[in-house]
Amino acid sequence: MIELYESQRAMRNMRKAAMQRGVIAILDVGTSKIACLVLRFDGAERMDESQGVGSMAGQSGFRVIGAATTRSRGVRFGEIVSMAEAERAIRTAVQAAQKMAQIRVDHVIACFSGAGPRSYGLDGSVEVNGTEVTEQDIARVLSACDVPNFGEGREVLHAQPVNFALDHRSGLIDPRGQVGHTLSTDMHMLTVDAQAVQNLAQCVKRCDLELAGIANSAYVSGISGLVEDEQELGAACVDIGGGTTSVSIFLKKHMIYADTVRMGGDHITGDISLGFQVPIATAERIKSFYGGLFATGRDDSEMIQIGGDTGDWEHDRREISRAELIGIMRPRVDEILEEVRARLDAAGFEHLPSQQIVLTGGSSLIPGLDGLASRILGQQVRLGRPMRVHGLPQAATSAGFAASVGLCLFAAHPQDEWWDFEIPMDRYPARSLKRAVQWFRDNW
Repeated sequence: MIELYESQRAMRNMRKAAMQRGVIAILDVGTSKIACLVLRFDGAERMDESQGVGSMAGQSGFRVIGAATTRSRGVRFGEIVSMAEAERAIRTAVQAAQKMAQIRVDHVIACFSGAGPRSYGLDGSVEVNGTEVTEQDIARVLSACDVPNFGEGREVLHAQPVNFALDHRSGLIDPRGQVGHTLSTDMHMLTVDAQAVQNLAQCVKRCDLELAGIANSAYVSGISGLVEDEQELGAACVDIGGGTTSVSIFLKKHMIYADTVRMGGDHITGDISLGFQVPIATAERIKSFYGGLFATGRDDSEMIQIGGDTGDWEHDRREISRAELIGIMRPRVDEILEEVRARLDAAGFEHLPSQQIVLTGGSSLIPGLDGLASRILGQQVRLGRPMRVHGLPQAATSAGFAASVGLCLFAAHPQDEWWDFEIPMDRYPARSLKRAVQWFRDNW
C-alpha cells in the first residue's frame, strides 16, 4: 500500500515536470486500437497547488499537436497478453504522433479498460475544534477513512475525496479556510488487478517512455462524454469499446462507481465471422457498412455481397440478407446491454436524482443502439461524442475517441487524489469494508 502511494505520488510529480516543460503524450491502450495524442501546454498558468480540492493543479490550456492510431495487438479484454506485440503497437502509435507533432515525447499518461475494477465508498471524520480548516486537516480526514481489505494482488488506481462536510454543512467542494468543529469526508476508491497495471507500466517502459500517470478508461470516458450538468446531477457513461464495455457513474462532478463488462464490438464481429464463415476483416466491414439492430420488411430483400478469399468461387460469391445480419448482431448487443443493466442495478443507480445514460465508444455507433439501450436500460439514453479539444484532428472526434479525449482533460485538470496530501504513513489499516453501492445510498 505504501509502495503504491509513493509510486502514484512519483507519477504525479513527473506529470507536473512534463507539463512545465510544455509537452506530454496520452496513450489509450484499447483492445481494437491504440491511440496516441501529443499535447502542448501553453504555459500561461503554471502548476499552482492552491487551486482547491476537487479540481487540482494545472488549469493551463493545451492543444493537440500530434495524433495517431494503430491497430491494437497483444491486448485482450483491455489487458496486455503479449508484451512484445503490445510494445510494437505502442511504439508505432507514439512514433507516428511524434512525427506529426515534430517533437520527441518522453512522458506519457495512459489509460486502459481491463483489470477488473472494483469501487468502494469510504468515509472518515476528524475534530478541528473551531479553528480554520487547513491542508493538514484535509490530510488527517482522508487518513481517517477506513481502508477496505481489498485482497491480495490488487492496487488502488483512484482514491478521490468526492464530498466534504463541516459540522452539519455537507456538499463542500473545498473546506479549507472555513471554520467548524467536525470535518468529514466521503471518498471513492477504485481498485484494479495489480498485475495488469504492472504489465502496462512495464510495456510503456520498454518503449523508452516514462509513465507520468495512469487512469481507468471508464473514468476518462465519463469526463469527456458527459456534459457538466450530467456530471453534477448524476449520470452513467457506457463506453462500448472493442474488447470491453466500461461503465462509470458520476455525481456532483465526481466518479462514484466504475465497472467493466468483458464484452464489446469485437465479440459482435466474431459472431458475424462465425455465423457466415467469413474472415474477421470481412465481418468487420459488413458490420460497419450494413450493421443494425432493428429489422424491417425491406431488410429481407436487401442483399449484401459478403465475398471471401478461399479460392472457392461459389463460396466467395455468397449473398446474405441484411435481416440475417441483424439476426446475428442483435443477441450479442442484447447480452452486452443486459450486463450493463446488471452493473447499474448493483450500483444503486436508480437512487440517483438523475437517470441519464450516455453511450459512447466506437461500438456505440451501430445504428439503432440508442433505441435498444433505452428499452433495456429503461432510462433516458443519448449518444455522446467527446468534448471538443483544441487542435484535435477531425478523424479523432468520433465516439471511439471518448477515452483519449477524456485522458487529455484528466492530464490537464486532474482531480485531487489521496496521494496529493501528506498523509501520515501509519494510517494504512485494513479495517472495515463498505461497497460504493451502499455508501452512496446512505451518504447522498
